[in-house]
Amino acid sequence: MIFGLIILLSIVAGILSGEHFHSFMAGFGIAAVAIGTAYWLAFRATRYPQLALLMLLVAMIAKLGITVTGVVLVIKTNLISSPFIFSLSYLFFSIVVSYGYFKLREYQMSVAEKRNTVVSATPIKRTATLIAPTTTTPQI
Repeated sequence: MIFGLIILLSIVAGILSGEHFHSFMAGFGIAAVAIGTAYWLAFRATRYPQLALLMLLVAMIAKLGITVTGVVLVIKTNLISSPFIFSLSYLFFSIVVSYGYFKLREYQMSVAEKRNTVVSATPIKRTATLIAPTTTTPQI
């Protein structure tokens, strides 16, 4: 349901911004690369939990750097014909790409959980034999 709504809104926004399609696609591209890089950096598996906050900060700085660099390059090459369309496109697609990455993460976690549940729910047959005590009582 939500996925269909996202696709519908994306198509309608693309059609409505037909005259400023380069601005629309620049907003989409910069948002996708910036959010993807931030997601990749923020959710890295690390052996040390103390690095989690550092990885979040590095992801935030990388997202900001990619966004600023992308906007500067797009403005320098005169691809943005409408800053309003670009900013709306960037805002919309940053929300959509974030939603997509978090849904992907949720799916990956559920698959890993099912895999661990199946492995731990498998009955293990124990074939160990009990050793009977062999104590002898002294004969008097």
